[in-house]
Amino acid sequence: MESFFARYRNYLVLLTILVAQMIGLAVQVRRTGSGRNTLGMQDGEGVRLIRLWATALVSPPERFIHSSRLLVLGLWQNYFDLRRTHAENQQLQQTIDRLRLEQAALLEDAKEGQRLESLMGFQQKYLYATQAAQVFGTGGSNLSRVFYIDKGSADKLERDMAVITPDGIVGKVREVFRHSAQVLAINDQNSGAGVILETTRIRGILRGNADGRLQIVDLLADKRIQPGEKVLTAGGDQIFPRGLPVGEVEKVVPDPDRDGFIEIMVKPAAHLDRLDEVLVITSMQPRFSPQEQNDLATSETLKGAEAAALDEQRKASTIMAERLPGLTDPNAPPKPVDPNAPQPSLLVVAPAKPLKPIHPDRFSPGAAPDAPTAAAAGDKPKAQAEKTSAPVSRTASQADSTAGSQPASGQSASQPDSEPKPQRNP
Repeated sequence: MESFFARYRNYLVLLTILVAQMIGLAVQVRRTGSGRNTLGMQDGEGVRLIRLWATALVSPPERFIHSSRLLVLGLWQNYFDLRRTHAENQQLQQTIDRLRLEQAALLEDAKEGQRLESLMGFQQKYLYATQAAQVFGTGGSNLSRVFYIDKGSADKLERDMAVITPDGIVGKVREVFRHSAQVLAINDQNSGAGVILETTRIRGILRGNADGRLQIVDLLADKRIQPGEKVLTAGGDQIFPRGLPVGEVEKVVPDPDRDGFIEIMVKPAAHLDRLDEVLVITSMQPRFSPQEQNDLATSETLKGAEAAALDEQRKASTIMAERLPGLTDPNAPPKPVDPNAPQPSLLVVAPAKPLKPIHPDRFSPGAAPDAPTAAAAGDKPKAQAEKTSAPVSRTASQADSTAGSQPASGQSASQPDSEPKPQRNP
C-alpha cells in the first residue's frame, strides 16, 4: 500500500511551492493604509502582509483566552472566594456599631456639657452658695414623688435645704445620707411652699395633688387672677429664698368643697419629669465677689463719711439757730462750720412790748376797773370822774381824748360796759 506522501507527492510539492511563493510574496509585499503603525507613528514603509496574516491568525485565540481568564477570575472572586469578604463585612459592621455608640455618647456628653455650662453660669451669678448634684434615681412610686442625688452629708448637705434649677424650684432635701440624699419634689402631696403672684401680689400656699400637678389652695375668689401670670416664691417658709420662679398660672377653678374659694393650677417652670442636674442651696447668707466686696466697703465708707458730715452740719445749724433765732432761714442749706474759727458772742435781745389798744376797755392789759359816769355819779365833780374812768396805762394823748368824751343823755347807768364814742375837743 502506498503511503500518503508517495501517492500525493506531486500535489504536496505543488502546495509547498505555492505556500513558499505566497510567503515570499507576503514578505516582500507591504500594505500601505493610513500611513501609521501600531504605535501611531508615521510608517513610510507600511506593514508586511505576513505580519497582518499572523496577527489575524493569532488574535482571536488570544482574545478568547484572555476573556476566559477574566471570566473565571471574576467568578472566583465574586462567588467562590467569599470567606475573606464575609470576615471583612463582620469587622466593618462591628466598627459601625462602635462608632454609633461613640456618637451617641459624644452627643450625650455634649448635651450634658451644655447643661453643666448653663448650671455653672447660674451658680456663679446666683446670690447664695449652692452645691451642684446629679440625679441618679427615683422613688419608684407614683404616690411618693422623690428622687436621689449624689451629694450628702459629706458635702455639707442638711435636711430642708432648697433644691432648684436655673429654670425654677424643684423641691427640698428630705433625708441625708453620707454620699447621697433624698429630695422631696415640689409636686408631692406632702410638699409645700409659700408663693406670691407676681402681678396681683396675692400670697398663697403651693402644694401637689394626687396627679402630681401643682396647685395653690385656700384662696378667695379674685377676678384679677388670670392665666399666664407668673408665680414666685414668697420666702416666708424659710426654705426657698424670695423671688425664685415657680411657674405660671395655668387655669383657675372653683374649690369643690368651699364656696367662694378657688384653686389655681400652676404649670411648673422646672422640668420635674426629666431632671439630670440640680443645685442645692447650702447657705442663705448672700455671697459677693472680691470686687463686689470692695465696692460695698467703699460704699459703706463713703456713706459713713457723708453721714458724719451731715451730722456735723446739723449740729452747726442747730447752734447757729439757737444763737441767731431771728436771722436763720429755715429753707437755706446748712453751711459747714470750721471748728477752728472763733465762736461769735451771744446776743441779748429784749422782748418786744405789746401794742397799745386803740379802744381800751376793762379787758385791756393794765386797765383799771370801770368807774361810773358823771351822770350816774351826780355830785362827783367832772375831774374826779375823768380821773377814775381813765386807765392807768393810757398815754397822755389817749387820756385827753378820753377825758373829753361824755356818755349820751339817754344812756342809763345800768350799761357801764358800753364803749363811749370819742369826741374831739374844740
